[in-house]
Amino acid sequence: MDTPKIFESEYRFCLILWENEPIKSRELASLCEEKLGWKPTTTYTVIKRLSERGVVKNENTVVRSLVSKEDVQSSEIDQLVEKTFEGSLPAFVAAFTRNRKMSPAEIDQVQQMIDCFRKENEK
Repeated sequence: MDTPKIFESEYRFCLILWENEPIKSRELASLCEEKLGWKPTTTYTVIKRLSERGVVKNENTVVRSLVSKEDVQSSEIDQLVEKTFEGSLPAFVAAFTRNRKMSPAEIDQVQQMIDCFRKENEK
């Protein structure tokens, strides 16, 4: 199943939901008002839209996510790499690191991920 597209303001909403779920819609509206400056009607509209797209479930006024933060992030990165870098992961990594200093610890983490990925592909 493809991860549904989540737009920027919806993503900020989802961050609040993922951190607090399951949560009553009234409480979620209050958090969105506090953290995003939204009126409760805006929150209820977003819940409805995301429910229709299969991102969240609102049952008996309790809201839960149907997609994980990790799935949404992976989908966004996949789209970015495909659209901007013609599907080339090395081109994406090169662009990402070109103007960014990485600490030795970050380099070690990336190397561990590469080593792990290589082992999985050798199986």
